[in-house]
Amino acid sequence: MKTSEQYRTLFKSFALPNGIELENRFVLSPMITNSSTIEGYVTEEDLAYAERRTASAPLQITGAAYIEEYGQLFEYGFSIDDDRSIEGLKQLAQAMKRGGGKAIVQLTHAGRFAKIALKDFGVVYGPSKMNLRSPVEHTVLPMTKRKIGHVITQYADATRRAIKAGFDGVEISSAQRLLIQTFFSNFSNQRDDEYGPQNLENRSRFGIEVMKAVQNVIDEEAPSNFILGFRGTPEETRGSEIGYSVEDFLYFMDRIMEVANIQYLATASWGKNIYKQTIRQGKFKGEFMNRVVYDHIAGRIPVMATGGINSPDKALEALQYADLVGMSTPFVTEPDFVAKLKEGRESEINLGFSKEELADLAIPERAFKDIVELMDIGGSLSEEARHEFRSLYK
Repeated sequence: MKTSEQYRTLFKSFALPNGIELENRFVLSPMITNSSTIEGYVTEEDLAYAERRTASAPLQITGAAYIEEYGQLFEYGFSIDDDRSIEGLKQLAQAMKRGGGKAIVQLTHAGRFAKIALKDFGVVYGPSKMNLRSPVEHTVLPMTKRKIGHVITQYADATRRAIKAGFDGVEISSAQRLLIQTFFSNFSNQRDDEYGPQNLENRSRFGIEVMKAVQNVIDEEAPSNFILGFRGTPEETRGSEIGYSVEDFLYFMDRIMEVANIQYLATASWGKNIYKQTIRQGKFKGEFMNRVVYDHIAGRIPVMATGGINSPDKALEALQYADLVGMSTPFVTEPDFVAKLKEGRESEINLGFSKEELADLAIPERAFKDIVELMDIGGSLSEEARHEFRSLYK
């Protein structure tokens, strides 16, 4: 069987700026399964899950690997904050690459959303002091300049570990209110120093310094075709207010590209069908977010659309304003999504889930602790499938 005519565009090969050739436009986007050890080490369940999806897409990105314990979001996510993690990460990279694809590890610091740090240490950090009520009443500690320098070094050290573990690249996430984004946000950043919100240059400084430090390690230690990806939310909104505009974000990207050899930009945010989100404010109000970003960046670095893409038709629609299509939850319950589509068997794609499929899908038994609520926000899997995951955890 062969690919249906209307979906052939999705199977055109694509070359990243560094020359790496991807055989189609699909990307396995980050998804934490919460199946590592409590110390953050890779387990056999992590490896089995990755190996079952090794042929799902030619570019694969891990769930968030935390660069320090104070940046840990998920209780059983995996760590890249210590050299002791390298051996397990090496096995994970090998499992991801067994099908011939490229393996990327996402490096993250959750900042004020590091709820495991809050539980374990009673402390979370951010650009400025904040008093929050969720998940319990607590204060966000403002990062000193020394702490800022420490975190930048941790991003660099994590990149070094990723190289030693044999990953083909790293992705730095500034999306969905993680630490880098909060420095860029007028909502979260009320500092009065050179990292403060007084102007765009200051708000961009922390993210630019992280990317510069990561690029320096890549230049010194990585293979010549090592992949550096960046994930960002193009417009931050809170009701009718915005923390930064898409114009601000495009400035940020231009500055980052001056210091880092980025191979792709993945757009991401909260909500349903993010790949066709429209802009809330500014001169581009009402326009498709990805089109504005793509028009500004296309030809310099590839753009990856993500968020709510869970069918062949949506993938095709997303590709209008992107070079690559990132999916996460569909690959949880249908690792063979792309293979079936390529073979013209799109009618056999099934995103449903039952407990009887656990073994075949290699889904860890305690998978998706704290994740189903994120699945609910995105809605990429059916309510029935999400209910099965909830009952599985219980």
